[in-house]
Amino acid sequence: PISFPQQPNSHIFCMEQLAMSILFLTPLLWTACLSVDDPTSALQETVAPAATAEEQCVSLRQLRGQMLQADDKEFHEDQIMDHATEISRWQNETSRVHKGTIVGSCKTYPCGTFGKDRSCQCNDRCTRYKNCCADYVEQCASHESNRMVAPAHLPYGHPSLKNYPRHNGFTLWLVEDFDQPIDLDNDPIWTWSDGGLKEGQVRFTKEQISFNGGKMQIRVQKNTGSQQPCSHAQTEIVPRKPLVSGELRTRYNMFRYGRYEVRMRAPHVQFLKPQVDGNFVASMFVFRAASFRHWREVDVEVTGRRAGAISTNVLNADHTSRWHRWIEQTDYPKTYPGINVRAEFHTYAFEWLPGVIRWYIDGRKVREKRNDNLKVPEMSAKVMLNLWIYRPTKYPFGGFELKNDRFPMQSEYDWFRFYRWNGDMHYPPSDMDPKGLSKDDLYLTSNNPCDGIPQVGLVEKNGRQYPACYAKCR
Repeated sequence: PISFPQQPNSHIFCMEQLAMSILFLTPLLWTACLSVDDPTSALQETVAPAATAEEQCVSLRQLRGQMLQADDKEFHEDQIMDHATEISRWQNETSRVHKGTIVGSCKTYPCGTFGKDRSCQCNDRCTRYKNCCADYVEQCASHESNRMVAPAHLPYGHPSLKNYPRHNGFTLWLVEDFDQPIDLDNDPIWTWSDGGLKEGQVRFTKEQISFNGGKMQIRVQKNTGSQQPCSHAQTEIVPRKPLVSGELRTRYNMFRYGRYEVRMRAPHVQFLKPQVDGNFVASMFVFRAASFRHWREVDVEVTGRRAGAISTNVLNADHTSRWHRWIEQTDYPKTYPGINVRAEFHTYAFEWLPGVIRWYIDGRKVREKRNDNLKVPEMSAKVMLNLWIYRPTKYPFGGFELKNDRFPMQSEYDWFRFYRWNGDMHYPPSDMDPKGLSKDDLYLTSNNPCDGIPQVGLVEKNGRQYPACYAKCR
């Protein structure tokens, strides 16, 4: 790691050090760098033509829940961090070059073995210790799958079909067909959130999640009830919100590498008018943010900005309660012509693997992200499905036409499926028992006051620690 000396003009000094490092590393980087074909989308992608230049520029910088707030000092600090991270990445992850031969590959090291003198590893524990070789997924997935003993009663959840699609290298693990209601207080896998995003207008409640006609509905409407100020999901006090909505989520941080799929329809901003643009975010994502000790997130977000507005995001940070540019990569705003996410059901998926994430729409790959200056998340997380509305502001995420929103509005989910990657020996536990999770997995993991999960740990914020708030089950 690169250290930054504390002395006058330290930014200039650091940049000089970085420049020298780059000059020194350049020959090695050119030799070690492996070319990766850029994925081409099977769907056309455009920025909505109706967006103004100012809208496009600001939207690309503005990510969920953040106002434009970087001043000149923060901008220069971001640049230094970005350069430092890039050099560190090449030092730690590129293959070593020795006498013209590239080493550090699972083609060289046998899959399933460990060597203390190796530059990287090719066994199942490398995902835990973050030292896998770059080709571990491609070379060793089939080897690891032979070692995995899957329970005979798979899949978990509430499946209704006898046969489901198969995906090479993955095992169907969890299915929700929503043909029967899920008991959100007693189900062993799923529960509800009592959270409320700072940037949003909604408070999540159990009552806004319903199951009818073989589908799950999440409804946004005016908040006419009362909610307890303390949110277990957010480990803090949430001010009263003008709207209520719902978030279905898994109880524990026990999901990691695999294929996540959902078939859903986004809400009509106005009843039976799917062509009207407004503001909403309907999503499927994995999320780990226990008081922001570890912030890990992979998203599919369908928004009210345009009829074909679909965004994909990834976040990775530690010990931060603030968003910064360097912790997220997003393709917002994007529009897919020929798709109306409000009028039709579409299937959204992502494959999350060590060092790579691939997103799909209706079976077509639309984006691929590999390790670069932002690492692919490596820690377990919860699965979440929700619907929320952004707060009134000049550049609201999720759509500029907030004035068009009419309530109630609801999104519909036809089904959800999770296929566990055969190379992951740790998550989820084979018996889905939280006793197999680590202490860090269970840190501040309660979702609502009725889930029976203790809030173990202290809230970490701005370098200080606080006890978590508590609400009563009622």
